[in-house]
Amino acid sequence: MAPQKVAVIGAGWAGMAAAIAHRQAGRQVTVFEAARTVGGRARAVPGVLPDGTAATLDNGQHILIGAYTESLRLMRLVGMDPATALLRLPLTLQFPDGQGLQLPDLPPPLDALLGIARAKGWGWQDKIALLRTATAWQLRGFRCAPHTSVADLCAPLTPRLMAEFIDPLCVSALNTPAREASGQVFLRVLQDSLFSGRGGSNLLLPRTDLGALFPEAAVRWLVQQGGQVVTGQRIQRLVPLPSGRWQLVGAVGAVGTAQGAEAADSFDHITLACPSWEAARLVEGLASTAGLAAAARWSATASALRFEAITTVYAHASGAQLPLPMLALRNTAAHPAQFVFDRGQLDGRQGLLAFVVSASDGDRALIEQQVMQQAAAQLGLPGLRPVQTVVEKRATFACTPGLQRPAMQVLPGLTACGDYVEGPYPATLEGAVLCGTAVAACAAAG
Repeated sequence: MAPQKVAVIGAGWAGMAAAIAHRQAGRQVTVFEAARTVGGRARAVPGVLPDGTAATLDNGQHILIGAYTESLRLMRLVGMDPATALLRLPLTLQFPDGQGLQLPDLPPPLDALLGIARAKGWGWQDKIALLRTATAWQLRGFRCAPHTSVADLCAPLTPRLMAEFIDPLCVSALNTPAREASGQVFLRVLQDSLFSGRGGSNLLLPRTDLGALFPEAAVRWLVQQGGQVVTGQRIQRLVPLPSGRWQLVGAVGAVGTAQGAEAADSFDHITLACPSWEAARLVEGLASTAGLAAAARWSATASALRFEAITTVYAHASGAQLPLPMLALRNTAAHPAQFVFDRGQLDGRQGLLAFVVSASDGDRALIEQQVMQQAAAQLGLPGLRPVQTVVEKRATFACTPGLQRPAMQVLPGLTACGDYVEGPYPATLEGAVLCGTAVAACAAAG
């Protein structure tokens, strides 16, 4: 019996995870990617330093954590060594003045207890409030009412804790301000990171660009296993066939499994691993042409998602160096960045810093100007020169309380995966690859 033919639309982290899982299930896999490069919203981008030197940057500065077990498993599978590709550090939310939280390298909950006790700049009132509140969360099984926001959840905490711990932690994990963010998703992140075992809360900072970290290696693995990856091919329509199979239509007609093929070809299964708005467009096309009510409902749910932007400002100065590879910054309306990364301590690009503005809102030029002022005020680095400012306008969905997310199963023979698909996690790399891996089992069932 011939193996099932599967098309995966999208070669981001979710799409490549799905392609790997489908191939390991014995299916013949072809990945179609609209862009010329792979990686989706976590990919490499070219840049040029002020002296004209070429530099590989990222479309956004990402971090992973030790609890990202599926991401780490997939990296190893495709030939990447996380021990060399990632810098592992205990969880640190330390500010340039040395204040803030830094966990020791101990098993939980000792790491959190000792880290909180030693936190610089926090009074005993702050520390007791955090320990008491965290204990209450644990006793409740890290559950709360569906419509609870992170701000509601953290109401017993002091203003200092909100400003120097909860707000930066929430915006880094959910890319949504605490007053708008889902308390339940936030609790799940805390449970799986701080209480999942030793090293779960560790920060894993990429030492290489995001394309090399996983998706490019995944492409090589898939091709070696007999799969195909076709870039520069945007899928325009999905066509259900009477046989129960599917046809893909690109800009020049029916899409085949060989690059450049225009002859009609069909697939047993389609996995949508493109962004939610592209998936919604393709599924809405099925609703309008085939009259499929389930498709209309799925598309409406996906289309209803709101998005948050992330801005990464790369800046350079000869000799610029941070005391740590990553620092938290005091975030205000005039100083919008929450974190800064020293790329010299990560990938060896000395003097290059990456400032991250999560849940960003505003003009690119203004944000860049404000971040340069923030660097001078908070880091004492007035000589930084902007290199490149990358704005991902729809970096993540807004992770709000009670949010309804589209299901993995769209129709028989049609599934979706991505960080936005129904699940317990916010829009993270781990959420994306977990969904990608799970979609292969969903395809077998439906």
